[in-house]
Amino acid sequence: MRYKVLPIVLLAFLFGCGNMPKEAQQRLERAKELSTLGDYPAAQAEIDSVRAHFPRNPAALKEALELMREVELKACRRNIAFCDSLLPLRKAAAAEALKGFVLEKDTQYAQLGNYVWKRLTVERNIERCYLRCGTDENGEMYLASVYYGKKPIKHTGLRLSLGGKEGLFVQTASIPYDGGLNFRFKDEGYTSEIVTYKGNAGKDAIKFIYDHAKERIKAEYTGGRPYTIWVDEASKQGVAATYALAAALSDVHNLTLELARNGKRITYLEGKLSADSAKAKVTP
Repeated sequence: MRYKVLPIVLLAFLFGCGNMPKEAQQRLERAKELSTLGDYPAAQAEIDSVRAHFPRNPAALKEALELMREVELKACRRNIAFCDSLLPLRKAAAAEALKGFVLEKDTQYAQLGNYVWKRLTVERNIERCYLRCGTDENGEMYLASVYYGKKPIKHTGLRLSLGGKEGLFVQTASIPYDGGLNFRFKDEGYTSEIVTYKGNAGKDAIKFIYDHAKERIKAEYTGGRPYTIWVDEASKQGVAATYALAAALSDVHNLTLELARNGKRITYLEGKLSADSAKAKVTP
């Protein structure tokens, strides 16, 4: 009895492998329709459902793979068209915003320089306490709290609040003294301290100043001896100008990376689809 059953089971297995279930065909047809409409994420999700529901059907998996490559190729080409159309606009916006900035760059030690608003450069703000900001060439913005006085306060952070409005405030991350992002030195009996907040460490503080530039903002230097200043107009204007520049530079950087990524992916997908087509022609 066992020998009679085996051929039947084998035939059933081969039949299942060589033929695609009707449901799988319907899902793939739906994916093709969605791709034609330009809804590539939905098309890819439909194709993924075929892989999930029919993991042991070679015919369904083969067609799903080929279709996924075709859909992704279309998506990459659309991405490149979008980036090509937007990139010149963001480059123009960055070029216009740069007119009010100077580039500070140590070519010996740093790959990227920092753009600083002209009114907030070190040379124009010697021997005073203030908030300084800037952005690197890829659009990553930073904020720095600068202290100058006879006695060190050894601060490590910053707390910003609105004058007369209790409860509305933000704080930076604490930056321990390291001689880099938290830098101190003495000169002729006076102490200078510069604490720099990059990325997430200062993001909320930068946004707070940007959103409340027309209001009185109190800046409390935290982590050491208490010290408070009111954010001056130059610092507020500098944050607003730098915010716009950083957004444009970030867009240029990200669009450029996206163009390169999609270009490489297109080359890969075209190679795979060409190989699939060649195999299909020689397969009897």
